[in-house]
Amino acid sequence: MKISADFTTIPDDFTGAAAPENKVDGTPIVSFPFYIDELREGMQYLHWQVTDPDSIPVCGFEWIHWSAANVPVDALMFDFNDSHALQIPPDFSRTLPAMIPEATQGRTSAASKFVGSDNPAVTMRYNGPTPPDKPHGYILHVWATPEPLPDMRQGFWLNDLYHKVLAYSGPVDDAEITFVGNLAK
Repeated sequence: MKISADFTTIPDDFTGAAAPENKVDGTPIVSFPFYIDELREGMQYLHWQVTDPDSIPVCGFEWIHWSAANVPVDALMFDFNDSHALQIPPDFSRTLPAMIPEATQGRTSAASKFVGSDNPAVTMRYNGPTPPDKPHGYILHVWATPEPLPDMRQGFWLNDLYHKVLAYSGPVDDAEITFVGNLAK
């Protein structure tokens, strides 16, 4: 599997520099697009995380910006005339529940007892980068499996996703990519 995007620095529309109408409680909520290419044959479900390890010195833990599980490949748009046949489109985090109700999204770090947000639009959807101190590196890691991961309910914690992927008895395909997120303007 190969992951790519049309950028290496996350565009402002998906970060703390986003327009006010693309934020909830000051948090950017429009997820960025990315492509998945060279998916191993037989892989039918996608699972991913977006995290910020550079947040550790700032808040004491790696910030979870987004996680998703059991997204069926067949439910995603394919354009076989495009060099990137499989795309996760912009704003997928907010449209996913209506488009693919069987797919799930996990909690972000905004749901942490250390942060304390209780708004599901922020705690269980994409949270865009808003680094307070310097540009940060954001890791997108994607796994693919032939079958859905069991018992992945809306609002799962990221460790649940890790445990389910590690315990999966079938083949797993995976890849990751790192993006830069600049300071909010």
